[in-house]
Amino acid sequence: VTTAPQEPPARPLQGGSGAGPAPGRAMRSTTLLALLALVLLYLVSGALVFRALEQPHEQQAQRVLGEVREKFLRAHPCVSDQELGLLIKEVADALGGGADPETNSTSNSSHSAWDLGSAFFFSGTIITTIGYGNVALRTDAGRLFCIFYALVGIPLFGILLAGVGDRLGSSLRRGIGHIEAIFLKWHVPPELVRVLSAMLFLLIGCLLFVLTPTFVFCYMEDWSKLEAIYFVIVTLTTVGFGDYVAGADPRQDSPAYQPLVWFWILLGLAYFASVLTTIGNWLRVVSRRTRAEMGGLTAQAASWTGTVTARVTQRAGPAAPPPEKERPLLPPPPCPAQPLGRPRSPSPPKKAQPPSPPTASALDYPSENLAFIDESSDTQSERGCPLPRAPRGRRHPNPPRKPVRPRGPGRPRDKDVPV
Repeated sequence: VTTAPQEPPARPLQGGSGAGPAPGRAMRSTTLLALLALVLLYLVSGALVFRALEQPHEQQAQRVLGEVREKFLRAHPCVSDQELGLLIKEVADALGGGADPETNSTSNSSHSAWDLGSAFFFSGTIITTIGYGNVALRTDAGRLFCIFYALVGIPLFGILLAGVGDRLGSSLRRGIGHIEAIFLKWHVPPELVRVLSAMLFLLIGCLLFVLTPTFVFCYMEDWSKLEAIYFVIVTLTTVGFGDYVAGADPRQDSPAYQPLVWFWILLGLAYFASVLTTIGNWLRVVSRRTRAEMGGLTAQAASWTGTVTARVTQRAGPAAPPPEKERPLLPPPPCPAQPLGRPRSPSPPKKAQPPSPPTASALDYPSENLAFIDESSDTQSERGCPLPRAPRGRRHPNPPRKPVRPRGPGRPRDKDVPV
């Protein structure tokens, strides 16, 4: 059975080819809608969980506040309910403006939410887009200045963050490279070395920028470990709720404390940016390899399907006639009569009639067909017969040999006699 020729596997589509997606091509509509649905589902699930966890606590706090208010009114009947409400509102606004309820006009505390260190930290939270919210601007001039300050400072900090992240990531990778060389000397497989280097990169970064600051804040701010690591993660992810802020306690009177916290924020954000860049590059490589492997598998499946279809068609379908150029030639016709008035040339002894060509298909026995064509040509040449010309567009496997016809001495060749 003759098998169909297998097609070579298709090459994976390149990013810049016409058939493949361009490097800067926009996301497809179906992918965008699926991603939007996933984000909305994530938001709804988070809303349900936070409501179940926080709403009972809010209701309990509201009940406690009502009980304290009723107790105060019973203890001080000269104070009306409206006056107490106005006092509570003013106190809340003052606390939102950065006032300390423990400080009064008679105390000698010099703590201010707008000293040089605190103002530096506030400016840092603007350009890092954290924005804790524990201290807010109350004047129109401050708000107007903050608009232009943020428009200039945020891109400037982004450039700085990219440079620091590259330098920090290269330094960590250089140190991890020495560890990889040690592993390779121990004949550890390269795949395992890559996994170990990625884990070391994450472990060293978490140790420097997450665990160590957690213990420092536990000591400096008198927070629990959960509160400290909560502040670290909320800060380095630039969420910045403002319920926990380093240096906001009036007991922290060191002017260099909050600027040092801001430099830790810079290095921690640079490390997180480097980690996110590494994860993005890894996902891009995995996506390319997946597309290439899927393209190869699709080409192999198409080739296998075509081969099986050709075999089934050849076995079950009707036998097709052999192609025109492959058909065996018929036996040579008899020689035409010689013209009158000329002596017949001595003819060679007759040979046996060549065997009939095989009845098998030309694709099955090509060597026998070629042998039959050669034998037919030799027989006609020996008889002195003119060889039949092949039709136009049809060529013999071997060129026919020119027949030799004896001539008498000194006698010219007659142009009318066919050769």
